[in-house]
Amino acid sequence: MAVDRSLAPLGLTHAQYVLLAALYGLESVGRRPSQRELADETGLEALYVSKLARTLEAKELIARRRDPHDTRAVRLTLTDRGRAAVQSAMQTVQDLLERLLEPIGGRHSERTAALVHDLAALLDAPLE
Repeated sequence: MAVDRSLAPLGLTHAQYVLLAALYGLESVGRRPSQRELADETGLEALYVSKLARTLEAKELIARRRDPHDTRAVRLTLTDRGRAAVQSAMQTVQDLLERLLEPIGGRHSERTAALVHDLAALLDAPLE
């Protein structure tokens, strides 16, 4: 909910941000994913990714193109506007994270590192 509130001034929802950020990350390593691949990458349902992609295309943040080698596949790419939007959104989410972690010493503090270590150990502990 905090992410949705922080992204609202940018005209994005949390789910749209997740899709854009994942696409940004994949493009940064030279991949041009299909909607299905992006669904697998994000853990979102393929039908939901399709709906989000259509909305983001209408906002001119991404382009959707049929794959010339597989007409069932739709490839996604960020537009220049989308790249700028996701970079701004990533900074917004980073700033939110900093504000949320400030009470325990910030993201880079020893206290936060210890907490992260302890939480990871708890998550890795087998439930018998």
